[in-house]
Amino acid sequence: MSDLRRPIRTFTIRQLCQEFKCTPRALRFYEDKGLLNPARDGMNRVYSYKDRARLQLILRGKRVGLALAEIGELLDLYEADETGAQQAAKSLRKFRERIVALESQKLDIDGAIAQLQQGIAAMEKRLSETDLLPRAADYDQVLRRRLDGVEHSEAK
Repeated sequence: MSDLRRPIRTFTIRQLCQEFKCTPRALRFYEDKGLLNPARDGMNRVYSYKDRARLQLILRGKRVGLALAEIGELLDLYEADETGAQQAAKSLRKFRERIVALESQKLDIDGAIAQLQQGIAAMEKRLSETDLLPRAADYDQVLRRRLDGVEHSEAK
């Protein structure tokens, strides 16, 4: 019955890499870690619709900061219970844990930014009394150079 709901389509490694903007090396890595298990046609990997869905979940999990081991646990739960209830319950718990961790990191980052801004204000005040204070145009020029460098390095 589940065969009627899912198309019998397969995907090449290239197709999945293009769709999900990842590298073949990443897919082979996930396979080595047991997260993906594509069929083989000679030396070629053949990914099923289920493999594609698993890859989508792996990438979503990574995007929110889950460890590959945690992602593997969630994927294994789906295999054990096709209703998805166990997977949903554990995912809910993991997602709530990640929110708490990310909110804590955000507070740390906001605190670091505030400290840097205070330091900048203090240094600018001190340097404004001398002729050593860089002009805003100098900052813009440095920023432009950095952005150009990033653009050039991404083009390579």
